[in-house]
Amino acid sequence: MKRWELDAVGRGGPQLRTVAIPEPGPGEVLVKVAAVSLNYRDLLVMESGMGLSLAFPFTPGSDLAGVVAAVGAGVTRFAVGEKVLSTFSPGRLDGPALGTARVPPYKTLGGAYPGVLAEYVAFPEDWFVKAPATLDAGEASTLPCAGLTAWTALVEYGPVRPGQSVLVQGTGGVALFGLQLARAQGADVIVTSGSDEKLERAKALGATHGIHREREDWVEAVYRITADRGVDHILELAGGTNLGRSIEAVALHGTISVIGVFEGFTVTGPSGPLLLKEPTIRGINVGTRRALESLVRAVDATGLKPVIDARYPLEALPAALEHLRKGAFGKIVVESH
Repeated sequence: MKRWELDAVGRGGPQLRTVAIPEPGPGEVLVKVAAVSLNYRDLLVMESGMGLSLAFPFTPGSDLAGVVAAVGAGVTRFAVGEKVLSTFSPGRLDGPALGTARVPPYKTLGGAYPGVLAEYVAFPEDWFVKAPATLDAGEASTLPCAGLTAWTALVEYGPVRPGQSVLVQGTGGVALFGLQLARAQGADVIVTSGSDEKLERAKALGATHGIHREREDWVEAVYRITADRGVDHILELAGGTNLGRSIEAVALHGTISVIGVFEGFTVTGPSGPLLLKEPTIRGINVGTRRALESLVRAVDATGLKPVIDARYPLEALPAALEHLRKGAFGKIVVESH
């Protein structure tokens, strides 16, 4: 089979190699990978390591959709032929992730664990859930990280209620899932972007308002749109000093879900509005296996269709990563046939 492997951290990038198809051990399933969706975090891991102890050769990627090709002894959750999704945080079935105050949880696929950019993977059966029936493999592969992150913020922890307002920053994978999920819950959605074209596409998906962040101060635009009330829930996807702007824009007792790190891993903000508005600021660490199963059921029940900007064959991973680096409208997917 073919598998992408990285020999060292850096912009040199992974190499496509031919290796033996793994054998599923006791409690494991062998999955033929049909599609892998890429995350900005994949770029960070490959280029910087993100402080992780990577085992080389290292296979990147965390989010797959595929079909069970074989099962090991004792497997009970899946049968050969079933369509499955990977879970971003293996072992986090429900409740808090596995970690401590000193060592926060970060045991994820394509990080502490091997990744999924390969034609086959063999992992414990608990690391998978059944795929939705209404999506193709490429669409389904976008759920384990981007879809689940937005679902966790707006449904599991929200919950967003009809008539509330939600602001999403940008038009990447999490942002567009946030837009679709918030609209499905009856909320008005404000989208910020530096592109007129992307704002128009976001409005076609249901966004109520668009703010061109390069032509006007987006916080002042929020005040104008909401008559100074502010936004009930903000998906903070930039991080860094942008958190301070989100604190300015959030409504009294509103919620800011901190998700992205595009502007750095250190967040800052003004203490005055933070104390006086009393917002909830919550970090989002993707979500649980149980929540992913709930998202899959919701997708099948509502007909939600993930937004895919482009699909690439497995062999074209470098081009897919470059597309991701430049910015995508929705998700970038790599497919194996």
